[in-house]
Amino acid sequence: MTLGFYIQVPFCQTKCTYCNFHTGVVSRDRHQPYSEAVCREIARSGESPHSVIDTVYVGGGTPSLLDPAHLARMMDTVLSSFRTELLEATLEADPETITPERASAWAAAGFNRISLGSQSFDDRELQAAGRMHRRKDIFAAIDALRGAGIRNINMDLIAGLPHQTPESWDKSLRELLNLRPQHVSVYMLEIDAGSRLGREALAGGGRYSAQAIPDDDTIADLYETARQRLAAEAYEHYEISNWALPGHSSRHNLKYWRREPYQGFGAGAHSFDGMMRWANAHDPTRYVACIEQGSSPGEQFEGLTPMQVLDEEFFLGLRLLEGIDLAALERDFRTELPARMAKMRERIAYLESLGFIERKGPRIRLAPDRLTVSNEILIQLLS
Repeated sequence: MTLGFYIQVPFCQTKCTYCNFHTGVVSRDRHQPYSEAVCREIARSGESPHSVIDTVYVGGGTPSLLDPAHLARMMDTVLSSFRTELLEATLEADPETITPERASAWAAAGFNRISLGSQSFDDRELQAAGRMHRRKDIFAAIDALRGAGIRNINMDLIAGLPHQTPESWDKSLRELLNLRPQHVSVYMLEIDAGSRLGREALAGGGRYSAQAIPDDDTIADLYETARQRLAAEAYEHYEISNWALPGHSSRHNLKYWRREPYQGFGAGAHSFDGMMRWANAHDPTRYVACIEQGSSPGEQFEGLTPMQVLDEEFFLGLRLLEGIDLAALERDFRTELPARMAKMRERIAYLESLGFIERKGPRIRLAPDRLTVSNEILIQLLS
């Protein structure tokens, strides 16, 4: 069994208007104590035997803000504390933080994949979203990364940013495809009370360009346009929001959707061992204090019931375009949860009759042309 490591860096230069993550803008003086605490947590975890570590993902926040020496020390601590056969080591980076020197330092530290938070190639959209970079910074970042020998690059786009139009979206897609990254993530803008933009939009206000958010049908059309354009350029659509050139699917993120084990380090990082989920304290100050005191930063421990395991198999597995093996779930759960499985069969048959679910042999999946309403389908299936 292999294990993935996730390292959380909850610091940003500024808070994007659409962000609902537990991140914040802090003084650079706090970067080193936090990095040291993460290294201590990793090293302490390595005192007990573990499986082979094959993926590392450093996310945030904006982990590329850290001094490259801090990131190198984190990687060194992983390599010296565990059995590793690293196939993929990803660092999330914002375009304006990338220089040729930093890119070279990341490559030397062992990072072989960069997830670039490009979001849009339209400066008006980037400014309205509170992003620090501009279109020109994206091209400079790609040049720096490739110049450092980093060839595995993911680029993010967001469908539904304020002021976005079908024309500006077409331009962003065209410019991204001209750069031909190995991996592309396309997210539809979420409107929820967890972000400044979401709260303003729900309240009917005009701050943060909330009134310039495209309507739901337009956002769905933008996503569909991306789906078609990426397919035409030989990108494999393997998860609702993710596409890859052959052989470049995110090995680490696949662990989440396939319910494989992973361990998180840092403030707010989540872990999963197959039957239990837990998270570290979200507040970075509290997290650092726990590590310095020699106590566990873990909290929110939740042992999963068979019902929860079954539901996770559906709502995580159905995010993948390969779908799930329904026959295998029947074998695993028909004795333990016969009534639940019978109800699921009824709902699957109903959703299949409406064209929301497709069946091929023992496998089922969400219909590719209905992915824009995937949340609603999964609610119907699991409610």
